[in-house]
Amino acid sequence: MAAKSAKSASDGIQIRRVYDPPEPSDGARVLVDRLWPRGVSKEDARLTEWCKDAAPSSELRRWYRHEGERFERFEERYRDELAQDAAQPALEHLRELAAAGPLTLLTATKDVAHGHVAVLVDVLREAP
Repeated sequence: MAAKSAKSASDGIQIRRVYDPPEPSDGARVLVDRLWPRGVSKEDARLTEWCKDAAPSSELRRWYRHEGERFERFEERYRDELAQDAAQPALEHLRELAAAGPLTLLTATKDVAHGHVAVLVDVLREAP
């Protein structure tokens, strides 16, 4: 009889806006923006933690400005940042949280499909 496979880091990762009310199914709630979101108190956010090191650099964030036509290039540059040694502890930590249970990555970004968190989830789902 084959042993049950361990839960992979890609199971149970979801993306939500930090402005949305917490849900019981959120599990660990991790803000992955470099800047604290406007108008949100730490109490209202109900974070497990704030993982700034998984967010794009300030320089890259300012360059992108969430301009849709720049998304492909933004994704390439952000993936390059995440491939650097400095980002590895944050990625490993997020993978550990995902393996332990539901993980909700939070962002203030309005268009999450064209934001850094969508790229981050893809990277987390790839083999380390």
